[in-house]
Amino acid sequence: MSSVFEFEAVSRANAGTGTAKAVRRQGNIPAVVYGGSSEPELIELKHSEVVKNLAKEAVYSHILTLNIDGKVQNAVLKDLQRHPAKDSIIHMDFMRVSMDEKIKVRVPLHFINEETSVGVKAGGVVTHSVVEIEVACFPGKLPEFIEVDLAEIGIGESIHLQDIVVAEGIEILALTHGEDHNLPVAQIIKTRSAASDGDDGAADAVAEEVEAE
Repeated sequence: MSSVFEFEAVSRANAGTGTAKAVRRQGNIPAVVYGGSSEPELIELKHSEVVKNLAKEAVYSHILTLNIDGKVQNAVLKDLQRHPAKDSIIHMDFMRVSMDEKIKVRVPLHFINEETSVGVKAGGVVTHSVVEIEVACFPGKLPEFIEVDLAEIGIGESIHLQDIVVAEGIEILALTHGEDHNLPVAQIIKTRSAASDGDDGAADAVAEEVEAE
């Protein structure tokens, strides 16, 4: 993981709806940090600075540097709430992490070789059922994303969770719950044009047989 994300924050003394609204009026975001051996801590962050960091996909699956009143902590972003009508963030949750303890984090999937896959070359279209998965690993092993190679997937075929190749030390949590959780993450389906091409081919074959008789 090459990227470094730093969030500057200050402590806030009070909880509650009124306090949170006051924080937002000042252009800040109310947040909470929890986990580890310390008590949950109420903080606030500058909205404009947070938005800059969130513009990068990797921030959602990355060990973050959280600087609270000059004290640095390692954390991951566990949740954020956006305003239902405005383009703004109204709350954030951070979880402290220890580098020698495993964490559970949702990681985005990057699908590669879609346009050159067997199925797309034959006229199919890729559909995605899952765009992120939850993994467990030590913080130092946490990937920014996981690649899913579709090169050999044909029309009517799918790639499932158990087909995804992950680095050593990374565990796909859904697969720990049994075979029933081996869900498809992407499929290549036949388009109408591809189906028509197949019908034309069958018709041509029949015509050739009739002429041969």
